[in-house]
Amino acid sequence: MRAKPVLPAADLAACRALLRGGSRSFHAAGKLLPARIHAPATALYAFCRIADDAIDEGGDAAALAALHARLDAAYAGRPHPEPADRAFAAVIAHYAIPRALPEALLDGFAWDQSGRRYETLAELEAYAARVAGSVGAMMALLMEERRPEVLARACDLGVAMQLSNIARDVGEDARSGRLYLPLAWMREAGLDPEAWLAAPAFDARLAGVVGRLLAAADELYRRAEGGIACLPLACRPGIGAARVIYAEIGRAVERRGLDSVSHRATVSGRRKAVLLARSLGALMMPRRAVGAPPLEATRFLVEAAVAASPPRLRGRLPARSFDERVAWLVGLFTRLQQQELGRNG
Repeated sequence: MRAKPVLPAADLAACRALLRGGSRSFHAAGKLLPARIHAPATALYAFCRIADDAIDEGGDAAALAALHARLDAAYAGRPHPEPADRAFAAVIAHYAIPRALPEALLDGFAWDQSGRRYETLAELEAYAARVAGSVGAMMALLMEERRPEVLARACDLGVAMQLSNIARDVGEDARSGRLYLPLAWMREAGLDPEAWLAAPAFDARLAGVVGRLLAAADELYRRAEGGIACLPLACRPGIGAARVIYAEIGRAVERRGLDSVSHRATVSGRRKAVLLARSLGALMMPRRAVGAPPLEATRFLVEAAVAASPPRLRGRLPARSFDERVAWLVGLFTRLQQQELGRNG
């Protein structure tokens, strides 16, 4: 077993505090990740959160340039004197995360900044690959998984999550002047995208478009299952939890009649607790075929991750013994029981 990356306790605590007020789905699913993965994942998500907030708050070329400068510094081994930057720099060095992955994330933020629209599902997937598929690939690298077919499924999961978010936020985005739904789908449904954006309203035509988007997300969630089954045993519940919690966003939208304009669908804490328990099924998930090629939109992410694989990481970690697996499962169930007692106490 390799040593943990050097993450000073104070920097890690600052990253956790940064995520505490938001990133609720990550917080819920992260409880099921082993500590050796949860700590670097927290650093990774904290940096992503900072980048996202910088674009939302600044929203100009200067904000994007500042983020690129922070990325330059992190990859040069001279991170900015901020806890999240120091932690992120340690993680990318330790896990040999190629710059192309966080660079893709910033590219996606630049697309947001420019107000880019997406004519087809393939174009929307290219956007989702950057803002979410890139994070899926980085998470796989934290788990020391670099097989191209499994990385492809990690990217599928990230893209699916982003499509779920888009389906949930149609009204909220429109009221901010943003439109992510495939324009061709809207026109096929009899909606003029510009006219609709000027006066966003829900009707059966829009319901059909949102339903198509959720169906595309569900197909990617199904593809991702084979990749989850290939992850180290200790990682499957956490990633399985992320998969079911985000997929549940789509079910919440469906329960509202696919109306994500008048209301923003949410997944309650109680429902998340149920889904977290169900995610333990990922432990026994059969290893389905994972050999499907990556989405064209995510191919560059997979290729970059594989090309950056250093020789010391190309081998698989030795499998846990049966006794070790049983001990880990007992510990996991104990933690879940304690969390449930804490909620009900």
